[in-house]
Amino acid sequence: QVQLVESGGGLVQAGGSLRLSCTTSERMFGLGDAGWFRQAPGKEREFVAAVSWIGSNTNYADSVKGRFTISRENDKNTVYLKMNSLKPEDTAVYFCAAGVRWSRTTQQFEFDYRGQGTQVTVSS
Repeated sequence: QVQLVESGGGLVQAGGSLRLSCTTSERMFGLGDAGWFRQAPGKEREFVAAVSWIGSNTNYADSVKGRFTISRENDKNTVYLKMNSLKPEDTAVYFCAAGVRWSRTTQQFEFDYRGQGTQVTVSS
């Protein structure tokens, strides 16, 4: 069973920064593309960012482009999400995922594995 464990969430004021980390029990490069998703109370799960397994290609949701940066270190089995210029609307539970891919059927990003998530709260 693949385990993904997130850390780095917390409470921050608007305009502030946080860096989320996600470590896995498996060799990261063997899990394919990795990514971050978020879900706010009462809202649908939302794709945030994805990075290819060698780290050369990235995708971002329009709502976070220019503010968030995803990266990975396969030798450390870790994926990161650096979040700058945070806004109150970024408040959500963020979870990392592995085996991320675009589904032509559902027209959204899907994944094979996910972590439990870490809370990010941005105060105004």
